[in-house]
Amino acid sequence: MKKIILSILGLMLLVMNGEACTNFIVGKKASADGSVFISYSADSFGMSGFLAHFAAGVHPEGTMREVYDWDTGKYLGSIPEAPVTYNVVGNINEHQVAIAETTFGGRAELVDTTGIIDYGSLIYIALQRSKTAREAIDVMTKLTNEYGYYSSGESFSIADPNEAWILEMIGKGPGEKGTVWVAIRIPDDCISAHANQSRIRKFNMKDKENVIYSKDVVKFARKKGYFSGKDEDFSFADAYCPADFGALRYCDARVWSFFNMYADLDMNDYLAWASGDATAQPMPLYVKPKAPLSLQDVQNGMRDHYEGTPFDITQDIGGGIYNMPYRLSPLGFEYEGKEYFNERPISTYQTAFTFVAQLRSHLPNPVGGVMWFGTDDANMIIYTPVYCGTKTIPDCYAEEFSDQVTFSWKSSFWVFNWVSNMIYPKYSLVVDDMKRVQGELENKIYEQSKAVEQEALASLQSSPKRALRLLEEFTCSSAEEALAEWKKFGEYIIVKYNDLVVKPEKDGKFERTSTGLGATVKRPGYPDAYKKAFLEQTGDKYLVPVAK
Repeated sequence: MKKIILSILGLMLLVMNGEACTNFIVGKKASADGSVFISYSADSFGMSGFLAHFAAGVHPEGTMREVYDWDTGKYLGSIPEAPVTYNVVGNINEHQVAIAETTFGGRAELVDTTGIIDYGSLIYIALQRSKTAREAIDVMTKLTNEYGYYSSGESFSIADPNEAWILEMIGKGPGEKGTVWVAIRIPDDCISAHANQSRIRKFNMKDKENVIYSKDVVKFARKKGYFSGKDEDFSFADAYCPADFGALRYCDARVWSFFNMYADLDMNDYLAWASGDATAQPMPLYVKPKAPLSLQDVQNGMRDHYEGTPFDITQDIGGGIYNMPYRLSPLGFEYEGKEYFNERPISTYQTAFTFVAQLRSHLPNPVGGVMWFGTDDANMIIYTPVYCGTKTIPDCYAEEFSDQVTFSWKSSFWVFNWVSNMIYPKYSLVVDDMKRVQGELENKIYEQSKAVEQEALASLQSSPKRALRLLEEFTCSSAEEALAEWKKFGEYIIVKYNDLVVKPEKDGKFERTSTGLGATVKRPGYPDAYKKAFLEQTGDKYLVPVAK
């Protein structure tokens, strides 16, 4: 059972059990090209990444759909299938509806282990049944009320080409089927984010156009003793997921960092909150950006490690010799009777897959809906386009090659994970090479996508099958190109940095001597910051004696 976030150690369990994801949301007037964006990192230790696919279908009356818990594979039950279901690839459907999530946990007593629908299955069922974000919210809330909700508290990002919403939902506990929930539309000119902590606080109950909620969301909180004030003072987060140090420092700090990059306000006003002070001023649910965000801005946000902020983890000994912007798991640890913690940035090595969904109302659905997808840590992957009408999964994204305990050169997850694990321990040595290759390849694929889209648009009216085939073929070819190029990059860094030295290059080639041997290697040694820390620990043990 998922645990309520009540302490640092409680949050450690949440993070280690895979409920540690991050979502960004960008309204269509807050983006540079009129797109609605939502992003996602599916973060879970031991989980391998692949691209799911659910084909569109027509189902006879009486057809049942079996439901399996997304996290464990446990069979939960069955529900009637919809008469018609839509094509779903990853977390986007053919109508440009996209859904992502982060688990906030909330009050443990509200988990109903008899429920039939878990949060992961709920996403894919809703995508198969919805043409708009509002319709998806309706599907999700009605299904959980009718069949019971198996999971703990969730925040969902739900978007279509015109609207973006946050839906927060939690069950009612054993013996009381259903959920309490609130959904708020993010204004078109704003950005938002959530990261494993409930973000909806007070909400305007009279704004029927932009706020939807369960009829008993306040009444149930009163019944359970979570709230006793006036209706207008009700806060969903305070009632169902009270904040504490861990919830803020590990979770809302990631939201703070995204806002700090792009929001048009002084985020120092919310630094105390993000640092873990639950008595400080909470962050707003959404803010206006300093400037419209591009696709690349959102992708770069997913690669953040708090660089240049008070939470920066690249400047102390915890990053090792070469300033690795990650910390070993578990994030919390005890030493000599005291509890300590490490920061949990947006980008993390435990990521199975990540995406940025781009939803464009000015383009027909097959072209307008694209999920920029990658497997493993967002910081060290290539985002490739997956168009929403795709019916053939690229081999490198197929589930059959992404087994959790079987390495495969055919698997994008395993190849990118292999490269990442070579980079981690010598991060500052290798990261510039990685960013160079990553940038060149992503820019190339992005430019190719624009040409493919133009060709598909030209064919859509006269030959829609050809248009769909073009987009599907590019979905597959760009993913396979990224895999091949990243494997070559892995081979390159093995050669360049083997044995913790650096082989010199000139004009993109490794240098050789006049006799054809490899040129003399460079030995970078320890950076000064690490020398200082090392000598503070060892003193004069390794001091070379001065000759007398």
